[in-house]
Amino acid sequence: MLELVKAGGWPMLPLLLLSAFALAIIVERFWALRRKAVLPPGLGEEVRAWAARGTLDPAHIESLRGTAPLGALLAAALDVRNRPREEIRERVEDVGRHVAFRMERYLNALGTIAAAGPLLGLFGTVVGMIQMFMGVMDHGVGDVNQLAGGIGKALVCAAAGMIVAVPALMFHRHFRARIDGYIVQMEHEAIALMDVIDPRNRRGVQVQAPVQG
Repeated sequence: MLELVKAGGWPMLPLLLLSAFALAIIVERFWALRRKAVLPPGLGEEVRAWAARGTLDPAHIESLRGTAPLGALLAAALDVRNRPREEIRERVEDVGRHVAFRMERYLNALGTIAAAGPLLGLFGTVVGMIQMFMGVMDHGVGDVNQLAGGIGKALVCAAAGMIVAVPALMFHRHFRARIDGYIVQMEHEAIALMDVIDPRNRRGVQVQAPVQG
């Protein structure tokens, strides 16, 4: 590996930096986007039970808000639980956009690395080819094997760029798909909570009897 880096020359340095950044982002996102960290098991059912019993207070809701992205979304619904359902839905959608933005943290950078890797690899190849042809102009063609070796060294950067870009692109798509799945499940939990806190569904609400003819 060290020989390949030396063969690619100085254009390999930005590729190495990109690979280090990509690896750091991938590890951090894998840790941050664990299922139990985003959607703690049983949290939705527990919050619905709180709401059904009416055992809610500001400190309780604030504690829920800091547990996980799902907790932040459910806490937003509980903040406005006494308002009409449409207002609750609007609040959940607003908070949901912020939650999704936080979950997508660093993904734009990972996508940029996936796009920039091949370009930097191509740049390194062009630089290597220019240096090789400048040598040919100064000293002639010389040994054909040496010329082929110079071309091979120039192509090392192109290969390195693809090695950096392909995993970055794959993990970028993977994390996007994972986040989309989480958002769908959080919406489902929020709708279930809204059904519980909807005044029309609460027990004890008196329904007017139909008028007898």
